[in-house]
Amino acid sequence: MEILRTDIPGVLRLRPRIFEDGRGHFLETFNEHSFKEAIGSDVKFVQDNESYSHRNVLRGLHFQAEPRAQGKLVRVVRGAVLDVVVDIRKDSPTYGRHFKQRLDGRNKEMLWIPAGLAHGFHALEDGTVFVYKCTDYYAPSTERTILWNDPDLAIDWGVTDPIVSEKDRDGVLLRNESVGPTP
Repeated sequence: MEILRTDIPGVLRLRPRIFEDGRGHFLETFNEHSFKEAIGSDVKFVQDNESYSHRNVLRGLHFQAEPRAQGKLVRVVRGAVLDVVVDIRKDSPTYGRHFKQRLDGRNKEMLWIPAGLAHGFHALEDGTVFVYKCTDYYAPSTERTILWNDPDLAIDWGVTDPIVSEKDRDGVLLRNESVGPTP
């Protein structure tokens, strides 16, 4: 697996080796030893999630606050997304900056999003299946949403009128969110 660093500390792009032949393909989506080596620490995943989205659905920007902050290993099984990560670690040199990457079911690239970052995606195709591994369990009491179109973040999602949930429409501006230090 090829590991590529991004301009936000801790956020990694992971490109798996895909073996294709006349029958289809095979790839390793997770290897604990290789992953630990890539991020430089132990990570225990405790929950796997999957979402199915129609084209122009936008989900995010979500995170869980301490003490239940989650790291996520995300990928697309089918379809495509514009994946967005926002650094909300107040003591980070990249606080308030975002990173975005197209993830799709063809190239199988993944993103590692450490705890302390907000995450969202815009589905670019109908029938998009998005999966992710989490380092902590879902905890509704610590769940937070930053407004997807926060003008201070200036994220170009590639869509002006996405399909969003009520929770995402009611998100808060990053400057009004009280988040703690880097975990």
